[in-house]
Amino acid sequence: MSRTITHSTCSVPTAHASRYLQQLCKHWAHKFEVHFDAAQGRIAMPEDRVVSLTATPTTLEIALDAPEDATAHMRHIVDSHVARFAFREELVFNWTP
Repeated sequence: MSRTITHSTCSVPTAHASRYLQQLCKHWAHKFEVHFDAAQGRIAMPEDRVVSLTATPTTLEIALDAPEDATAHMRHIVDSHVARFAFREELVFNWTP
């Protein structure tokens, strides 16, 4: 039985997007397939879960592809990790389906 994959995005205003992108990718590199540079990152996880990141000068753009029943949980995991790296600033995560 195939699972429905949901695509959602989030634009997080921050001047430190590249730093957070690289920290998240390095953090998960020991567990998952990760490719990244200063501007783009991709984290491939089991069960068709993929986090794609793009750093701009003013935002961290996050795209998440995950099974529909895991989307809310995956959003929370990504949010909490990025927020932990950004402890010096209050980030706002507004996900759109």
